Amino acid sequence: MSRPGTTAWKRLCRSKLAMISLGIVLLYVLAAVGTELYTVWCEHHKIIPIYNVVDDAARYAPPSPGHWLGTDYQGRDVLLRAIAGSATAVKVGVIASLISAVIGVLLGAVAGFFGGKFDDIVVWLYSTFASMPTLLFILAFALLVSRNFLPDSLMLIAEGIGSLLRAEPGMLAIYLAIGITGWVTLCRVVRAEAMKLRNMPFVAAARVAGVSGPVIVLRHILPNVFHLVIIYFTLSFAGAIMLEVIVSYLGFGAQGAPSWGVMISDGQERLWRGIWWEIVAATGFMFVLVLALNVLGDALRDALDPRQRNS
Repeated sequence: MSRPGTTAWKRLCRSKLAMISLGIVLLYVLAAVGTELYTVWCEHHKIIPIYNVVDDAARYAPPSPGHWLGTDYQGRDVLLRAIAGSATAVKVGVIASLISAVIGVLLGAVAGFFGGKFDDIVVWLYSTFASMPTLLFILAFALLVSRNFLPDSLMLIAEGIGSLLRAEPGMLAIYLAIGITGWVTLCRVVRAEAMKLRNMPFVAAARVAGVSGPVIVLRHILPNVFHLVIIYFTLSFAGAIMLEVIVSYLGFGAQGAPSWGVMISDGQERLWRGIWWEIVAATGFMFVLVLALNVLGDALRDALDPRQRNS
């Protein structure tokens, strides 16, 4: 009998659209990793990255063989900046989704398995977060961090984390804010699944054998909800990217690092002059990645569905 993971992968491979989407996502990830490594190399050698090279003589140049997607108001190549912007998008998606996944899985699994007072607290907590306007919370959090409104001790911690993650204060705030607000849906799903699993025979057998509750959660509950985490991570990845673009567009996210949101904000001011290529590049790159992630998330949901494992 084949393993569930192998079966799910074979089922996923049957969908050409899913495999194309997976390939697109991997291309973006490779571009992001390459950009990050290249930026570190440039900083070490005190070289200006090619996507930040200014050329006043080539300002607002339209698409041409020399600049496939034209140049911006500083003469920087739009295509290179759009590619470099994938590093910002991927970092936001990965870090924010990891934060929210860890919070949602731990709270949901423990609340669903143990129940009682802790379950009541978790339900109250995610109900409170669900009632909060997510975008306004992220904007407020980004404003506090990027404008140094936090106490000195917290700012030192934020600067340390930002240095470790190679993130500006505004971007660090986006990572944390999206992660803190994005765990609610996963927590609800994992809690419901844990409540169902705690009554299964294998959990009852573990209890009779004297296995402690925390060990049961780690050995039996979490492995059986992992497929939900994979699906959620893929879909929340896309949501985090769109939120980062919105926040950066409003001026509270990325400042020095390339960002699709900043490109859209800069490009809209010159759209009336017929300079359309910067907005098209940023929105096009974002659209392709978000679409691929959503298609891949739907395919993963079908492939990992336990009800279809025997099909």
